[in-house]
Amino acid sequence: MGTVKTKRMPRAVREQQMLDAAVRTFGQRGYMAASMDEIAELAGVSKPLVYLYLNSKEDLFAACIRREAGALTEAVRAGVDRELPADRQLWDGLRAFFTYTAEHPDGWSVLHIQARTHGERFASEVAAMREDIVAFVTQLIVAAAREAHRDPDLGEGEVAGLAEALVGAAESLAAWANATPGVTARQAAATLMNFAWAGLGSLMEGRPWSPP
Repeated sequence: MGTVKTKRMPRAVREQQMLDAAVRTFGQRGYMAASMDEIAELAGVSKPLVYLYLNSKEDLFAACIRREAGALTEAVRAGVDRELPADRQLWDGLRAFFTYTAEHPDGWSVLHIQARTHGERFASEVAAMREDIVAFVTQLIVAAAREAHRDPDLGEGEVAGLAEALVGAAESLAAWANATPGVTARQAAATLMNFAWAGLGSLMEGRPWSPP
């Protein structure tokens, strides 16, 4: 019965099924502890079929990273309406980010923990995703500056630093929220929004903090 299903299922669907099983296994057990036997069993296919489709454990892991990174980036971008006020854009982007990471904890574990600790090839895949999100957040901060009519007062380096800081805080907070029972995606987004927008608001109004 299982053999018939394997033959009839389209390759693209079967491959996604394998990736689903791999993300779950890598996310929960870690890259080193995960086995191809375990992934194949969870996907309901033979181990040779996993190798036929995805070549090796390394290639399978890289495919998982690319899929999860693309899905997270798309979720954040899709969650923002660029016609709304700047604060609403940032709020919607943060909420989309935390909603996705909460709903896909195994995928987030793959991106945030596993991919960064098992070699340059995997780390570079995540770095590309992070650069894309930082670039998007940079656009949101620039939009906020324009909305406040203080464009000339925010230098390129300062905007880049703010975007990096905000993305880094979101990454850490998502890991904490996923590990802390009772913390919702909305609560995590509100926490970071309150922290970030209070500072950004003062900055846009020309009241930056200065070292003593």
